[in-house]
Amino acid sequence: MAPAATNARIGGRQLRLTNLDKVLYPETATTKAEVIDYYARIAPVMVPHVAGRPLTLRRWPNGVEADAFFEKNCPKHAPDWLPRHEGPGGVRSCSFDEPAALAWAGNQAALEIHATMSRASDLDEPITLVLDLDPGPPADALTCARVALAIRDVLDHLGLVALPKTSGSKGLQLYVPLNGGADYDATSSFALALGQLMERQHPDLVLTDMTRALRPGKVLVDWSQNSFHKTTIAPYSLRGRARPTVSTPLSWAELEAASSLDDLTFEAAEVLDRVEEHGDLFAPVVELRQTLPDRRTA
Repeated sequence: MAPAATNARIGGRQLRLTNLDKVLYPETATTKAEVIDYYARIAPVMVPHVAGRPLTLRRWPNGVEADAFFEKNCPKHAPDWLPRHEGPGGVRSCSFDEPAALAWAGNQAALEIHATMSRASDLDEPITLVLDLDPGPPADALTCARVALAIRDVLDHLGLVALPKTSGSKGLQLYVPLNGGADYDATSSFALALGQLMERQHPDLVLTDMTRALRPGKVLVDWSQNSFHKTTIAPYSLRGRARPTVSTPLSWAELEAASSLDDLTFEAAEVLDRVEEHGDLFAPVVELRQTLPDRRTA
């Protein structure tokens, strides 16, 4: 059993880690020590996706079976070396620019890390467009995969690359890297037009109206995530579910081959193995420059 507290040196930073034997995921007996270890080990591929971005943390100090809360402002007790940035609405947010920052978050039982679509250096310029595919039961992640593949085909026709990831919860998300030249009016209107096109082509499967009464059996293409004040679960973030599932980058081949929900559900240890084998499947999100066409061409 891990000791209750210890001093650790991570990425050149000295951290005091506390209550390491506290169980945060009772179903799997996953402790805070294991959460910190996951974030320290996933840091090489996760940091590029959160560095310089205002973050919102969702914390479960007493584990996932107890209450959670969102923390938008960087807490006063955060270490001095942790960058603070002015985020949307004047919030003073943390950003995680190095491995020790992710380990520190794990020590706060901040299981979920949510990031803006833009960097603090230019809050008005999203570096990516995101489509959140949210299934209404009995639709599920496999249904989302069908929608994702249909969206990919349209984007292919427009000469745009998209990358899929699991939400770590019920659905999937598609990211379209931009990395320059876009604003939120452009990403929001394009995402809505794309969602409406899917709705016209697949009316039995897709909707863009968020009215809950309309959603059973369909996949909501949530275009509204492309907003100045919104955050989205970061790639490689844990989720506060019964088990330590992770928002996991996927290959398109995996989506095409998926035949069960197990094919689209990954826990922390599996994600570390995937990164060891494949590297960062989401690397193009922070590297690839693309330009959105006029939304009328969609």
